[in-house]
Amino acid sequence: MLNRWIDLYCRALGALMVLCLTLMVVMVFTNVVLRYAFNSGINVSEELSRWLFVWMTFMGAVVALRQRGHLGTDMLVARLSVRGKRAVLGLAYVLMLFCCALVFQGSWAQTQINLGTTSAVLEVPTAWLYASGLVFAASATVILLHSLWRLVSGQMPDDELVGFQESEESPHSPA
Repeated sequence: MLNRWIDLYCRALGALMVLCLTLMVVMVFTNVVLRYAFNSGINVSEELSRWLFVWMTFMGAVVALRQRGHLGTDMLVARLSVRGKRAVLGLAYVLMLFCCALVFQGSWAQTQINLGTTSAVLEVPTAWLYASGLVFAASATVILLHSLWRLVSGQMPDDELVGFQESEESPHSPA
């Protein structure tokens, strides 16, 4: 059940990332054309593009975490027994949850500090920029806790015990 909700959430994040990228491309392209052709521009486009990029990056990190798409190396872990792989993956999940707590704490502090500060061009609270870290930390925590539960309860198959996917350029990848 939770697995389905997380998948739907990640699909929604993917759609939002497409929307962010589309808006960024349109705004930057329009701004370039206006600057070169008409010696003018849209002031909002630069700042909004930066903000969209930050949000898109954090949303992409959540989707990559769900798909186990982050970079990693299995040089040591591949040589461990199944029990050793489970222990190392469990430790990795606990450490990642700790990092999520730190990101959440820092983002919360920055969001609170910047509630009264407005951005230069958009004139909206810059807290919205730092809220992206809150969304990331909360989303990643749910995904990591679900994965940790699957590991501890024995629901995670042995082929998922390495917490990442190999790169396409990897010499160990099937051709």
